[in-house]
Amino acid sequence: MLSKEELARYSKQIILPEIREAGQEKLLTAKVLVIGAGGLGCPVLQYLAAAGVGLLGIADGDVVEISNLQRQILYNDSEIGQNKTHTTSKKIKALNPNIRVQTHPVNIDNTNALEILKDYDIIVDGSDNFATRYLVNDACVILNKPMVSGAIYKFEGQVSVFNYNNGPTYRCIFPEPPNTDESPNCADIGVIATLPGIIGTIQANEVIKVITGIGEVLSGKLLVIDTLTMNTHLFHFKLNEANRNIKQLRSISPSCETIINIDYPGLKQLLKEDETIQLVDVREVEEHEINNIGGMNIPVSVFESGCSILNAEQPVILYCSSGVRSAHAAKILLQKGFIKVLNLKNGITGI
Repeated sequence: MLSKEELARYSKQIILPEIREAGQEKLLTAKVLVIGAGGLGCPVLQYLAAAGVGLLGIADGDVVEISNLQRQILYNDSEIGQNKTHTTSKKIKALNPNIRVQTHPVNIDNTNALEILKDYDIIVDGSDNFATRYLVNDACVILNKPMVSGAIYKFEGQVSVFNYNNGPTYRCIFPEPPNTDESPNCADIGVIATLPGIIGTIQANEVIKVITGIGEVLSGKLLVIDTLTMNTHLFHFKLNEANRNIKQLRSISPSCETIINIDYPGLKQLLKEDETIQLVDVREVEEHEINNIGGMNIPVSVFESGCSILNAEQPVILYCSSGVRSAHAAKILLQKGFIKVLNLKNGITGI
């Protein structure tokens, strides 16, 4: 039975014939976990909180950075350096004080995924890397929980609902993670500010549909939107039964971990100790001119030939925005016989 305040707060939703009080009550008792409080997670959390989802979980181990503010609309300058889950929790509780919020200030991995996901009805994947995406999918298969997935790339976004009513999983359309050089993230290739809001809002819409049982859920369907042309495409795919036969989580390493990494304090110390180190920014010229930490600029787009100016007998430290492009460049150098090659962990955005 809804209270007078709830009837007033959700009145515009309740008057919809598809929702009514029964649908609102389903929302109020639902438990949804949002993985990633970034570009996608921000609008998902805001709209689900406003719609009256009873318990919202937030899982993210990152802190707010200045580069997030262009698209992660829950944050502002004064919150730079603060943990995203704690900051987001305060914001959405202020938006709707009647809902409950559970924070998980950690990054999801194979050691904690099943324990964290098990208490929720629906999982929303707003992560920004393939390792987490596949891990969350597999955990949802094991726990038999639907996963509402979103992904963004430059001006293009994708949304689908996996493992819904024993339907197709993420691996049914994307069987295996891509190689390192095929999986850039928005720190490396960029993303227009509005795209996460568009895709995150569609994700929230799918969550509401799953909870209330209305409409046609994007199960077995991948919605793709190109915001430059506003063209949309709907791709259909089927369940591969083998992808539901997952019994335990596999540890999927992030794409850069096969390369020897160095953190920024270590990099600064090495530069002080060894004047022969070749520091190389592999981002594009325009990115290097905006901000850099020194060294020469050999864009990864021309690195195969451009690296010929480097001395193979002297150590090389590579960096980019997040560590993905520089990891790819490091592989090129190792293949060419360079012996001492290091990659700046998490790139300059991690400094």
